[in-house]
Amino acid sequence: MKNPLHIVSHNNQEDRETPFIPRAEKGDTYRIVTLGCRTNQYESQAYQDQLREMGLRKAEEGESASLCIVNTCTVTEQAESSSRYEIRSLAKANPGSKILVTGCAAERDPDSFKALPGVHAVIGNAKKDQLLASVFDEATLPEFSIKRFEAHTRAFVKVQDGCNSFCSYCIIPYVRGRSRSRSIPEILVELRDLVQNGFKEVVLTGINIGDFDGKDASGNPWKLAQLVREVDKIEGIERIRISSIDPDEVDDDLQDAVFNGKKTCPSMHIVLQSGSNAVLKKMRRKYTRQIFFETIDRLKENPDFTFTTDVIVGFPGETEEDHLETLDAMKYVRFAKVHMFPYSDRPRTLASKMPNKVPHEIIQRRKAEVLAAAERYSFDLRSSFIGREYTVLTESQDPKRPGHMMGHTENFLYVSFPYENTRSNEIAKVRLLENAPDCLIGQVVRGA
Repeated sequence: MKNPLHIVSHNNQEDRETPFIPRAEKGDTYRIVTLGCRTNQYESQAYQDQLREMGLRKAEEGESASLCIVNTCTVTEQAESSSRYEIRSLAKANPGSKILVTGCAAERDPDSFKALPGVHAVIGNAKKDQLLASVFDEATLPEFSIKRFEAHTRAFVKVQDGCNSFCSYCIIPYVRGRSRSRSIPEILVELRDLVQNGFKEVVLTGINIGDFDGKDASGNPWKLAQLVREVDKIEGIERIRISSIDPDEVDDDLQDAVFNGKKTCPSMHIVLQSGSNAVLKKMRRKYTRQIFFETIDRLKENPDFTFTTDVIVGFPGETEEDHLETLDAMKYVRFAKVHMFPYSDRPRTLASKMPNKVPHEIIQRRKAEVLAAAERYSFDLRSSFIGREYTVLTESQDPKRPGHMMGHTENFLYVSFPYENTRSNEIAKVRLLENAPDCLIGQVVRGA
């Protein structure tokens, strides 16, 4: 590297006390690897925006980076293993790079991450917004917020962090801390910046977004429904989505805000985890199977409404009957997409100490059955919309169908259609003509 970053090490007390004012030099580059949730994706984008504003540029393919950031995940054992693999790969591919590690896996076990090759510093979640201050002079740092969302046509905007629920299987409250929300003015400024940079669709996201209670300029707390209504007023935003939410948190006020918003999308990611009340109770979820169905039925008053969800397979003590109840719930709802997670023991959680662990081979079989059912019911759902017209936000070229663009309808159906303008982030009106195993096939409505 011609002009390497001169970064103060934070691995010993002497270096912490060394004054340092860095300056971005021509050739200074960075690389960011993100694992896990949308909140991590938001935070990594904030780092990228900070670094670009400071004059650093993203390292090109095959080019060694001066600075690497790894935003880790610990939601499953596999996610944590992937985090370690990415760090080792970066150290090998970017010799001499300073690697900064943050995120939930690093928060859970900082010492093991500090010991990995090339790791310069491990920054906990509580100081995530100050990550670059650990290596750069804080006075030179731009604000930790996003103005774009690189390589995406929809922008994830973090409005809340942390969780108070302490579900029996989940490590997140221990590594993310208690629930806290960003202020209303801060969120709205960020959203307007995204609009200025051409984003048409935004996703309000958080670790447990149903707990949102951000304060307005006068210090008054707002609930999520109030925030949604305020975002709906922002000129230039054309689509608003709400990230993962529990069914008991979709109250009448939030339903009203979504149903009556001009830009709110008729689609939600409502978390199921299990269709069995016995398993939900062991998981310490706050709702029952019946509450989940009641929420779905209320939202289905809008016939366009679709749903995505999360399902955990093989929770300790899960019986074959419990598993069949989950499959039955999936059949009832017909989710547009299911995120399936095989149960993974996480240290410090109550579930890790529970008896009657489900054998690996049974988890694998149930996993395959859930994935097959998810694909089958998603296909059935898409078929029910054939012949209808929707708007589609173009996202990328279809690798299977030359001359086609792919994107999602406002109710989150995945569509491929011939499109002369091959740019992403354009909205087209499309008639849905046929169903395919991976998506719907449509045709642009001329003159729309």
